[in-house]
Order: sequence, then C-alpha cells, then structure tokens
Amino acid sequence: MTTTDTTSAHDRTDSGTSIYDHGDIYEAIYMSRGKDYAAESALVTSLVRERLPEADSLLDVGCGAGSHLQCFAGHFGHAEGLDLSADMVRKNEERGTGIRVTRGDMRDFALGRRFDAVVSMFNVVAYSAGTDELDATLACFARHLNPGGVIVIEPWWLPEDFLDGYVATDSFQWKGRSYARISHTVRDGDSSHMEVHYLVASAEEGVTHFSDVHRARLFQRADYENAIRRAGCAVEYVRAEHAPRGLFIGTAPRAA
Repeated sequence: MTTTDTTSAHDRTDSGTSIYDHGDIYEAIYMSRGKDYAAESALVTSLVRERLPEADSLLDVGCGAGSHLQCFAGHFGHAEGLDLSADMVRKNEERGTGIRVTRGDMRDFALGRRFDAVVSMFNVVAYSAGTDELDATLACFARHLNPGGVIVIEPWWLPEDFLDGYVATDSFQWKGRSYARISHTVRDGDSSHMEVHYLVASAEEGVTHFSDVHRARLFQRADYENAIRRAGCAVEYVRAEHAPRGLFIGTAPRAA
C-alpha cells in the first residue's frame, strides 16, 4: 500500500510509489544511518559455519540493493540473491559485480538449485500476512537447502519489544543530494503500521516527495520457531551485538 501527500504545489510528488522502487534512495538512507552490512554479514557467516563448517554457497532472499549480498560474496564461493522488486534487481545489475539476482516471491520461488545457506535479513519475512504465509516462506527456504544446510532469518520486533507510536527522523547528504526521512509506527492488531515520508532534493532535479506504508507482522517468537520446525529444521534463537532483534536459525538434517 502506498500513500501520497499532494499538499505542496511546489514539490514534485511521486504517486503510487514505494521505497523499494527507488534502490538508490533506499541504499543512501541505510548507508547514511551507519548500518554495518559488513559486520552483520560476518556474524551470519559465522553462525552458518558453526553449524556447517564446509558451507560455501548462499542465497540471500529479499536482498534489496545488495549491500549484504556483496559482503556475503566475499565469504562464500558462490552467493546469489532473490528480490521481489524489479528496481532492486536492476540496482544489483548496475553494480556490475556479476552476482546473480533473480526476481521472485519468497513464498513460492523455485530456482532449481540448492545452497548451503539461505538467509533473509532486515525483517523481510515479517511481510508475511500471517502464519500460513510464514510457513510457506520457510518451507520454500528449506527446499533450497543442501543436506545439513542452514537458514538464518532476521525478524521484525517481537510483540513484547515493539515500541508503539515510535517516530524516527533522519536528514543527511549523500552523493550530491539532500535527503530527509520521517516515520511513525503504531501497532495495528497483530501487525505494525509504519508510515514513512521521504524528501529528496538536488540542484538539478529540485525537490521530490513520496510516502509509503509498511505493514509488518508482529509474529511471536513461537511463530518463527514453529515455522522453521515445520520446514523440517532444528531451530535456535540467538541475540548478538549486530542483531538487536535477534536471529532465528534453522538447520536441516544431514544426509543419512
């Protein structure tokens, strides 16, 4: 769902858009916030190798603009990504790294190949509408694992940790543009409802404004754990310095 504020006649306003349609803006926001993609990727890599020391292939589901994926490519002999957004797929292609990124839905993709690790960062799986979709997503991940393979997912906030009414504000400059982002997040039943407004300005393009809305499910810890178990994997939950919401880990059985 997207919303657009058309109150300013001076600003150019994009209608029916989403941050996921603007890979360059998405990347700028989180790089400016100091998000440590390298440290997060190193943490996930260590968790995978603790459970499968020989792991050398990885699929990053919901890879976005590819910042984690590029780091994973430095840790694994083969790394590739999957994302629902055509713009994010294009953004990865423009990097010219040669890393394969396929457009697909996390609930029902079929790549025809398996990996030692399937990971999903930045609460992508919380966009599942309910436990049925979460089950479908984790089952799809498990189908793409080699024997003994490892799933790592970064959840959205657990209900007991969620801050209702949270407001976040960022403003910064990045590669010749000025940016502002402001968000307001509230609880709506079993989900969070986040409204985000963006302003982007440059001397050549003037000021652009767009807004979007993100609904993420506030799954219980047991929801994640049960979905991983139903996918046929042993499950763990860990907290670490570079994973403030924790990480869920699923390990597939090794071949007999």
